[in-house]
Amino acid sequence: MSKKIVALLPMKANSTRVPGKNFKDFCGKPLFKWILDVLESVEEIDQVIINTDAKDILIRNGLKESEKVIIRQRKASICGDEVSMNTVLADDVENIEADIYVMTHTTNPLLSKETIRRALSQYKMELEQGSADSLFTVNKIQTRFYTENCQPINHDPNNLIPTQNLEAWYEENSNLYLFNRTSFASTNARIGSKPTMMVSPPLECSDIDTPDDWDQAVVMTHYMLEKGLVKA
Repeated sequence: MSKKIVALLPMKANSTRVPGKNFKDFCGKPLFKWILDVLESVEEIDQVIINTDAKDILIRNGLKESEKVIIRQRKASICGDEVSMNTVLADDVENIEADIYVMTHTTNPLLSKETIRRALSQYKMELEQGSADSLFTVNKIQTRFYTENCQPINHDPNNLIPTQNLEAWYEENSNLYLFNRTSFASTNARIGSKPTMMVSPPLECSDIDTPDDWDQAVVMTHYMLEKGLVKA
């Protein structure tokens, strides 16, 4: 039997560092529409659940509910900047049945259909093999790190080697999280007790949290539009 796959796309009205960013025009359409359009295009995804306190704003921005896109009114008790994202996800997991949950953010406008499908394929394989209970995307980094006190962390300054030969470090990039009810219950979090990682393409790994992030993502999006790598 095919597994039911549900995408979770939480969205709040207020944003501290980039006010109203989820609904702000981003290269021709509201920011939230970039990732939503991609999620809707992924055939394997049965539903996209938007847990939000901004349903009226979404509707004003042209969002229409359908069999695939469902808006869930966020409970007042889990609204606010101090509420953990895992608390919001727990509400969705409790109320929305699925075999696999795919969680992403409106702040990842360049994430591609191909990357989401690759993550799903890897996760399904890992589940079948019992090698992982959850999956999250990362950036692979090979560069020289220092502490605040200028102490080298992962290299010897007196014995320089090419950076490509340094041990790779992996940065959680907040682009994709795949999990199920069992893995979520084991940690009360989107990353379960036996996770695996997937390196996602560097050009897709924008995570807009600050004004500088926004500007960098705009530059990257214009470049990718020009190259035909994304569609507006």
